[in-house]
Amino acid sequence: MNVIICGAGQVGTGIAERLSTEGNSVSIIDASADLVQRANDMLEVRAVHGNAAHPDVLERAGAGDADMLIAVTLHDEVNMVACQVAHTLFDIPMKIARVRSQTYLEQSWTKLFGRDGLPIDYIISPEIEVGNMIIRRLQLPGAFDTVSFADGRIACLGITCGTDCPVLDTPLSQLAQLFPDLPTVTAAIVRKGRLFVPHGKDLLEAGDEAYVITPTEQVTRTLQIFGHEEARARRIVIAGGGNIGFYIARQLELAEPNIRVKVLEVSRARAMQIAESLERTVVLHGSALSEDMLREAEANTSDILIAVTNDDQVNLLTAALAKQLGCRSNLALINSANYAGMVRSLGIDAQVNPKAITVSRVLQHVRRGRIRGVHSVHNGAGELIEAEVLETAPILGRPLRDYKHSEGIRFGSILRNGKVLVPTGATELEIKDRVVLFARADHVREVEQMFRVSPDYF
Repeated sequence: MNVIICGAGQVGTGIAERLSTEGNSVSIIDASADLVQRANDMLEVRAVHGNAAHPDVLERAGAGDADMLIAVTLHDEVNMVACQVAHTLFDIPMKIARVRSQTYLEQSWTKLFGRDGLPIDYIISPEIEVGNMIIRRLQLPGAFDTVSFADGRIACLGITCGTDCPVLDTPLSQLAQLFPDLPTVTAAIVRKGRLFVPHGKDLLEAGDEAYVITPTEQVTRTLQIFGHEEARARRIVIAGGGNIGFYIARQLELAEPNIRVKVLEVSRARAMQIAESLERTVVLHGSALSEDMLREAEANTSDILIAVTNDDQVNLLTAALAKQLGCRSNLALINSANYAGMVRSLGIDAQVNPKAITVSRVLQHVRRGRIRGVHSVHNGAGELIEAEVLETAPILGRPLRDYKHSEGIRFGSILRNGKVLVPTGATELEIKDRVVLFARADHVREVEQMFRVSPDYF
C-alpha cells in the first residue's frame, strides 16, 4: 500500500514508523525542514519538504499512485485542504484527517464533511478521543488503564496489584478454578519495569501491573477480585480549560448530574469563555501550580484531580501537588515519552498519552478490517489488539495449540455470535470471530501474519 502522511510530528512519525515496518511504501510531508531531515534519518520513508496542501508537494510525495492520505499536521485547515486536493486532483481513495478545533465538529455543521462537503473519509479528534478515555477511567477508578474492544463487549484493564490484593501468590492457572464462571485472562504483567506474557504457573506479586481482558459486564467483579473497590469520583478538579478539559466538564454535566466539577484555567479570556458555555461547573481563573488556587478549588478534599493543560511539566507537578495536599487520586496528560519513567515516583496514579491514542485510532482505519483496534501499553512495549478473522486468514480453522504462535502473544477473549468466550488450546477460530489479544511489540508483526488476508479479498 502506498501511503502519504502529512505532518512529521510525533503522531505522523509514529504512524509512519508503524506502516513502513509493515512493508508499506510511505511518504511523509512537513513544512519544517528539520522535521523532514529527522524523518529521513530515523525512518525508511520518502520525506518531502513543503506545504502538504499544495498540489505540487503532494505530487512530489507520490500522490498519483497513493492509496491513502493521512493528514495530521498541526493545522486543521491544512489537513482538510490536503484531503480536498488529494480527492479532486489525485483521486486518492482513502483520506483521514486530524481535526482538533471543536467548532468544525459541532452538530450544527455536519454538512461540512458530508457527501457534498469536504471529502474526508475518517476524522480523528484527539481531544474527543482523550476526553472519552479519561471519562472511562473515571467510571472505573480501580484501573490505571482501560480500553474497550469488540463494539464495547470486551474490556481491557490495567490493574495495580497492591499488598492487599486477594489473588497475590496464586498461580494464574488456579484463578480459573477459583472463579470458573469468570471469563477473564491476565494477558500481560509489568514487574519492576519489565513487561512479559505470563504462564499459568506464574504468580502475581505486590507491585505488579496486570493487564486483564474480560467481558465488559464482568469489569466490576474483576476489579473486586484484584482488590479494587474504589468509589467513583464525585468531587473532581480539572486543571486546564482547553479543548480536553472543557470537553470532559461538558460531558460530565450531561451524563453525571450528581458530580461536582471545578475547572482551573490560567487564561482569563479562556476561563470566561468556557464559564459561559458550562452550566453547573465552577470555573476559576488562576495557575494550577499555585497551592492557594488548588485549595480554593478544594483539590485538597477532592476525589480526583485531572491535569490536562498543554504543558507536560505543569500536568505532572499539578497532579503531584494536589496529591500532596490531600487529593485522593490524580491523572495527568503526558505527551512526551521522556516522562514515562518518573510518573509513578511522583505519585501519579494514571496517565494518558494523546499520541498513542491518536495513532491507535488512525491505524484502525489503515488496517482495512484485519486489525480493528490497537492500544499501546507500557510506553509502546506491547499492544492490546482486536483482530477479525476473515476468510483467508492463516489462523482460521486450526486449534490454537497447533498454531506456532510465540510466547510473546496471549489470546484473551473471542466475541462469537454475540457471546464472549475464553480461548483455550483446543479453540478453533471461525470466520467473523473478533479476537482480543496481547502482543509484545516485537511480536506485533506475527499477529499481522496470523490474520492476514489474500490481496484479492478486498
